[in-house]
Amino acid sequence: MTDLLGRSVTVKVPATTANLGPGLDTLGLALALYDELEVRVRTQPGASVEVHGVGEATSSQPGVETDESNLVVRSIAHVFEAFNEPMPGLDLVAHNVIPHGRGLGSSGAAIVSGIMAAKGLLDGVVDIDSDALLRLATELEGHPDNVAPALFGGLTIAWTTPTGPRHKKLMVHRGVSPLVAVPEATMSTAHARSLQPESVPHEDAIFNVSRSALLIAALIQSPELLLAATEDRLHQNYRASAMVETDSLIRVLRAEGLAAVVSGAGPSVLVLASDPAERLHAAALVAATTATPWQALMPAVDFKGATVTVHPVEGLA
Repeated sequence: MTDLLGRSVTVKVPATTANLGPGLDTLGLALALYDELEVRVRTQPGASVEVHGVGEATSSQPGVETDESNLVVRSIAHVFEAFNEPMPGLDLVAHNVIPHGRGLGSSGAAIVSGIMAAKGLLDGVVDIDSDALLRLATELEGHPDNVAPALFGGLTIAWTTPTGPRHKKLMVHRGVSPLVAVPEATMSTAHARSLQPESVPHEDAIFNVSRSALLIAALIQSPELLLAATEDRLHQNYRASAMVETDSLIRVLRAEGLAAVVSGAGPSVLVLASDPAERLHAAALVAATTATPWQALMPAVDFKGATVTVHPVEGLA
């Protein structure tokens, strides 16, 4: 048994937006909006979580779990179990910025935070490579489209094979300028998925294959093609009835020539502007064309993905 007492790590994980219109359960993009986590091994068994920011308990809402049932703690435990290492007692401090239940990958970020924390705590004990990180995260999330960009940054194409999930990271054209319009309302990913049919018409499948291929070209080489490349027939129309304000805002933005789509499972709206000036135009439209309050975020594309810093054990530095 390895003695991890006194080990501590700091983890930083970006928000993500998945699907990007036609790339359902396949394409994801990391955004420069970060949750940060501090983890320290303690003597007492179990775990305690101190939460600041999003998910912090208030007088009007309970907040996220602060014990072993917390998703970050469960993710750490998943890694330790996978490598047959005993789970130590842990103190965690979470500084959360990524909105919950808004289609910006908050659950994926929590899972990746735990996976990366475990990687750091086990540094020098177990070698966890990128394939293992993606596999472990996907086992918990259920699909790799959010956890891949959270782990690796940039634009990712994720797919599954009989031997596990895989990904390819691509660099995004420097002109691409994301905007995310975040509403007060939330949306359950499970509910959003339940609105999709089990099968779709053949022509709709072909439509999305063509647009997904075009979207890769638009994002890495030709941003002027983003409006056409973000058309979708597989999921957004089916989910529109559950996100009326989201659907309405997307229609307004697209009518103005802006590449607007549902961010992940929603209800946030992602605009993939082709340059910073176009993004400012989108922000003005968001502010002017809806009675529903939206928070317009303008993050850069994150190219690094999740990072973990391993701190020297006190007294041994």
